[in-house]
Amino acid sequence: MTPRPRGRSCLLLLLAAALVMLPAGAFAHAVAEGDAGYIQEVSGAHLLPFAYLGAKHMVTGYDHLLFLLGVVFFLYRLRDVGLYVTLFAVGHSVTLLLGVLLDIGVSAYIVDAIIGLSVVYKALDNLGAYRRWFGVQPDTRAATFIFGLFHGFGLATKIQDFDIAPEGLVANLIAFNVGVEIGQILALSAILVAMGWWRRSASFARHAYAANVWMMGAGFLLTFWQLAGFFLA
Repeated sequence: MTPRPRGRSCLLLLLAAALVMLPAGAFAHAVAEGDAGYIQEVSGAHLLPFAYLGAKHMVTGYDHLLFLLGVVFFLYRLRDVGLYVTLFAVGHSVTLLLGVLLDIGVSAYIVDAIIGLSVVYKALDNLGAYRRWFGVQPDTRAATFIFGLFHGFGLATKIQDFDIAPEGLVANLIAFNVGVEIGQILALSAILVAMGWWRRSASFARHAYAANVWMMGAGFLLTFWQLAGFFLA
């Protein structure tokens, strides 16, 4: 097999997988009906089930996957990948815990619209737009952490809709965050395998620009989708 079809097939696989996940629900952080019922019925610490729910949230969260894809798109060293993923995970955990424990409520539509813009931001960053337009390069580490805060807050706004027993709440939220980290490792491993395969082909340089334009379009779609929900709700 020649490098060209292999690279094109890998690109199509990445984009098709993300496209399939986009219609998954009205909210990027929607909780499945069965999971929502379990969250509201249990009382006390249930570490393993909440860790599972956290992993499931990350693996099925198309907004997370799109943003992570943008973050690692041009990262080749595992040390850099680990740094950015850790910044994202810490930001996500902080606002998830504080948002639920302090009962900080904001419209989930608005939060998810900002999350859609995070995908747009990273795609534009990968395209070098900020250097061309403004002559500066934003601190990508700070941006990754800040958008991690928004991603975590997006889930916190949904969890607050449920009547969760206070017994074991902190332990369950920590277990959920551990699950999020596990799910992130699993999802990122799959992304890195696909990206590594594609990068070895000659088509990567030709199609990297188009892939980031597609991600930017997907981010705008998510943003407009959520804003429409906010104004029509």
